[in-house]
Amino acid sequence: SGSMRATDVKPSRIVAAQTAAKAFLTELPRSVKVGIVAFAGSAQVAQIPTVNREDLTSAIDRFQLQRGTAIGNGIVMSLATLFPDAGIDLQALQTGRDRQRGLAIDEAKKETKAFTPVAPGSFNSAAIILLTDGQRTTGVDSLEAAKMAADRGVRIYTVGIGTVDGETIGFEGWSMRVRLDEETLKAIAAKTQAEYYYAGTADDLKKVYETLSSRLTVEK
Repeated sequence: SGSMRATDVKPSRIVAAQTAAKAFLTELPRSVKVGIVAFAGSAQVAQIPTVNREDLTSAIDRFQLQRGTAIGNGIVMSLATLFPDAGIDLQALQTGRDRQRGLAIDEAKKETKAFTPVAPGSFNSAAIILLTDGQRTTGVDSLEAAKMAADRGVRIYTVGIGTVDGETIGFEGWSMRVRLDEETLKAIAAKTQAEYYYAGTADDLKKVYETLSSRLTVEK
């Protein structure tokens, strides 16, 4: 989101995040496929899962800052990318939320019929790493999305960047108040049997990604 322009993490939150993500890629075994989902007011796949590190780096460099923080949409889009045949439809979930409560429940039932929930954290073939500097402002509820991941056994490692207390940041003639929603990020990680990391500075951010890459090992 636009708050990633803030310079409390040098040289800016977005550049620090991009640098750390690239550092993470270099730490991973070349055989590990990585995909990238970008989210602001909506979520889209920036790069389908691939072992091509150059394509991934290019996708990271192309991030565009926009308004809004749809954390839940980012998680759902990640799940849809990991399980392309599972019929996970972000649009239907979104539409369901915007309609009456009864219809939303019906749509949710359709979604869950397609699979049998497994134990949280039991899917060892993939994980999601979620990096954000704010709190959800739109889209699917973050914890509803986390439950979808937990039901599929997928762990979501959450990384918070920026200020926890909330502060007003200004740039290019306008200002906005931003606060990192640590409680929700901790809850997402806990629900999926993963961990939450707080990255206050660019160096911390790199350390977090190094820690993660040492945890995500490949087993046949």
